[in-house]
Amino acid sequence: MPKRSEHRRRGKNRLDDDDIEWLDTTAPEDLDGPPSGDRWSTWDLSTPTERGPQPHPGWLVTELAAVDTELGILKTGKEADVHLISRGVPDTDRVCLLAAKRYRSAEHRLFHRDAGYLEGRGVRDSRISRAMSSRSRFGKEMIAGQWANAEFAALCRLWRLGVPVPYPVQIVGTEVLEEFVGSPDGFAAPRLAAVSEGLAELWEQLVDAMVILAREGLAHGDLSPYNILVHEGRLIIIDLPQIVDVVAHPTGPEFLDRDARNVATWFTARGLAAADGASLAGLLRAEAGVG
Repeated sequence: MPKRSEHRRRGKNRLDDDDIEWLDTTAPEDLDGPPSGDRWSTWDLSTPTERGPQPHPGWLVTELAAVDTELGILKTGKEADVHLISRGVPDTDRVCLLAAKRYRSAEHRLFHRDAGYLEGRGVRDSRISRAMSSRSRFGKEMIAGQWANAEFAALCRLWRLGVPVPYPVQIVGTEVLEEFVGSPDGFAAPRLAAVSEGLAELWEQLVDAMVILAREGLAHGDLSPYNILVHEGRLIIIDLPQIVDVVAHPTGPEFLDRDARNVATWFTARGLAAADGASLAGLLRAEAGVG
C-alpha cells in the first residue's frame, strides 16, 4: 500500500479505492457553522448606518470571528420579546452581553398601540401606507419593520444627546441589538417599579432626561416605572419604539402630559413630595415649545 506522501506525488484527479482511508470522516456536517454557540455574530450583516454611534464602546465585540450564544429570554411583550445573547470570540476573553429585541411576526404580534403612534409618521409609498392601514399581512410586516427601525433610530439619537438609554449596537431586520443593562453574569437591572431607595436622586435624573427629550421636540410616549431600569444608582430609559414627535404629531403635547403624569404619580405614591405631575408637564411643554 502506498504511503500518504506517494499519494501527494501522484496528483490524481479522482479517488481510487485505496484512497478512501485517507478521507476525514470526522468533519462536521455544517462546515459554515460556528465552532460554538448558536450563530456567527451578525455584526457584518449590518451596514455602517445600521450600527450604533461611533466611536463604538470598548466593551463591544465587533470581531467577525465572534459567535452569538442564546442565553434565554429576558422579557416577553405584545410586540416583541427580548433575549439575552452572549457575543464572544471563542478561546479568548473578548465577550459581551447583548439584549436582542425581536419584534414579533405578523401572525403572533398584537398591534394594540399602533394607531395613535403611527399617526404622526409618514410613509411615502402609498401602497405600503394602504397596507399598513388595512393591517394586511404585508402591512403588519411593514409596521413591525417601522417599530424596529424607529426604536433603533431613537436609541441612536438619544445616545448622542446624552439621554440615559442603552447603547444601540445594531439592527438586523426586525431585531434590535443593544447593550445589556445588568450584571456580568446575566442578571438584568431591576425596573424602577421594584426600587424603593434613592428615589429623590432618581427623580432628578428622570426629570433631566425628560427635559432633554422635550427640548428635542420628543416624548417617550409610553413612559412608566416599568420601562425605566435602575443600574448602580443610574436611571436608564428603555422601550422606545413609540417615541413621539410632539410637534408633528396631531396630539403630541398630550403624550408629554401623559408621560409626566405617569411617572409623577408613581413617585408621589411613594412619598416624594417633589414629584408634581402638573408642574413637570408644564415644564416639558415649555421646553418643547408647544405651550
